[in-house]
Order: sequence, then C-alpha cells, then structure tokens
Amino acid sequence: MEVQVNQIEGVKFSVRARAHSIICDQPQDNGGSDAGMTPPELLLASLGTCAAFYAAEYLRTRNLANSGVAVSVDAEKLKAPARLGNFRIRVSSPVSLTPEQRDGLMRSIEHCLVKNTLLNTPQIEIALESSSPATSRSDEAGSQLSKQHLSTS
Repeated sequence: MEVQVNQIEGVKFSVRARAHSIICDQPQDNGGSDAGMTPPELLLASLGTCAAFYAAEYLRTRNLANSGVAVSVDAEKLKAPARLGNFRIRVSSPVSLTPEQRDGLMRSIEHCLVKNTLLNTPQIEIALESSSPATSRSDEAGSQLSKQHLSTS
C-alpha cells in the first residue's frame, strides 16, 4: 500500500493513491488556502471511513441495509509530543438493530484496519532523499555534503 505526496505550493499538497487524488492543505489562519483537509483531519477521515466500511459490510451481508451508515470521529490534540489522542468513533446505523445485531456490528467495526494500526504501535521509518548539491561544487565535495546531511538528520 502506498500514497505519493507532492507539494503544490506553500502548505498545499497533492496526495495520490492508485488513480485517485486529493488535496491536503492548512486553514488560512495557519498559512494555507483551506483547499483541503489537514493531515490530522485526513487521519480522522481514514479512521472514520474504515469504521464505516466495516459497519456497512456487516449490514449489507445480513440484508439489513445497503446505505445510510454515518460515522463521526473526533480526537483531542495532545502535547509532549504533539499528537492526537482520545479518539471517539460514533457509528449511526440506518436501521434498528436487535441486541445481537448491535453486538455483531460492534465486533465487525472492531476489525477496522486503521483502528487496529493505531492501537498497535506501528514501526515508522523515515528516509531522507535530497537533491544533489549545486553544480558549482565538485562531485566529490557534493557527494560528501549529501552524506553528511543524511547522517546528521
């Protein structure tokens, strides 16, 4: 699974996955043009659509409903380090459910890949790739600068 992110301008980015693309941006009061959701909002959207998918599939496969699932996700901004926490997912079923169906729907939503990823700390590796230094430097000096930059980051 992979997405590609490219800077359009300032704090506006294009995000591509397969044949799809979206814009990620910041609100105007944070230097953006508010042309898209912020990264934390995209995280909440990912969690919410994952929960919605599992809820919709549960209802569809049991011939209970083919549309109408609604999900709301919120989280708190926490500090030290800056992050999101205390996530709350609220799922609204378009149909009335028996206690057994409610339990089944909850079990289905618990299988959400994004939720399980957040609950089980994933390994995250950051690799820095930089353009070669200005052409006015010799190739050897430029190569050394790149190596130093990468090793100290």
